[in-house]
Amino acid sequence: MKIPFSPPDISEDEINEVVDTLKSGWITTGPKTKLFEEKIAEYCNTSKAVCLSSATAAMEMTLRLLGIGEGDEVITSAYTYTASASVIHHVGAKIILVDTAKGSFHMDYEQLENVITEKTKAIIPVDIAGVMCDYDKIFEVVNKKRNLFNPSNDLQESIGRVTVLADGAHSLGATYKGKQSGQVADFTCFSFHAVKNLTTAEGGAVTWRDIIGVDNEEVYKQFMLLSLHGQSKDALAKTKGGGAWEYDIVYPAYKCNMTDIMASLGITQLQVYQERLKRRKEIIKMYNKALLSNRVQTLEHFDADFSSSGHLYLLRLIDKDENFRNKVIEKMSEKGISTNVHYKPLPMHSAYKSLGFDIKDYPNAFEMYKNEITLPLHTLLTDEQIEYVVSGLKEIIEEQAYSEGE
Repeated sequence: MKIPFSPPDISEDEINEVVDTLKSGWITTGPKTKLFEEKIAEYCNTSKAVCLSSATAAMEMTLRLLGIGEGDEVITSAYTYTASASVIHHVGAKIILVDTAKGSFHMDYEQLENVITEKTKAIIPVDIAGVMCDYDKIFEVVNKKRNLFNPSNDLQESIGRVTVLADGAHSLGATYKGKQSGQVADFTCFSFHAVKNLTTAEGGAVTWRDIIGVDNEEVYKQFMLLSLHGQSKDALAKTKGGGAWEYDIVYPAYKCNMTDIMASLGITQLQVYQERLKRRKEIIKMYNKALLSNRVQTLEHFDADFSSSGHLYLLRLIDKDENFRNKVIEKMSEKGISTNVHYKPLPMHSAYKSLGFDIKDYPNAFEMYKNEITLPLHTLLTDEQIEYVVSGLKEIIEEQAYSEGE
């Protein structure tokens, strides 16, 4: 049996919608991208949403909208994919990495409080695997440190404290204390990459909470300028006839707009998204029930205060090391089961070592990483395949433990 890790779930409906776009004569940013933005905002219970070429672009454009750059500091988790931190580097700010809490995949909120300084302009918490962070604690921290905050543009001044910019790449559809991901943090950035719950092949979006004294239309306009060269009109606006062709370049900006082809996929996927989240929850429950054991520990996806989007199934092999974990992954592959690791902490990568980070300073993150394995979790999985994954994993763990004399 061959079980891929996370193939895209594409139906005839998505294909037909893309064909419709291709036949329409409008394939770049246009009416379907605008419609998708409206649907995302509606789904997240926010006033507006902006769709861009990736979650990475969404985070970087948000940092630029906030005027964050040289001399500023932005905090994120050491336990994440590079995008959460690379965007900080892109804008010229200093990356501040925080270790995870002991036994947790989320950042340590006590350490978070300790590293906020007069230079801190934003925090990028990471909703890993679709489980949202404890935003009450994060907002408590930033409000407690409000006296240190020095705004450097009007938007920062309106917010009045360190901005909470959620890396919600995994968390579309997740909830925290009754609120949707997208309406909890000041800004939230989603990913629609090929392996995500909802895909546009590549792509992402940013939503934001209403900010007192700030016009949402103006925020939207600034995102449009940032994402399309600082051009005062997009291609759709320039087709209105007469002198509509004329435009201005307000400043030399960037190029990271979403296309209508991508949006076509997203519009259709969003229509069935709740059903797909339900199936992910079923799969997680099946895994949890089958893997009740003192040999493994799983990430909690559902509680009274939160509900995950069920993006990834993170599992730890208790009291095991990297070598044991890697052998399990290899033997799972031999059985045709694709697995993964989420994530190698940033200080273990060459790029971050060269910036001066050392994994020895992040012991909790390393402990979480060294025996983590991610099982397949997607809506194309059958119950039979789930049983095969579980039986294969149990068998391999037992065999590996026996071979090592346990």
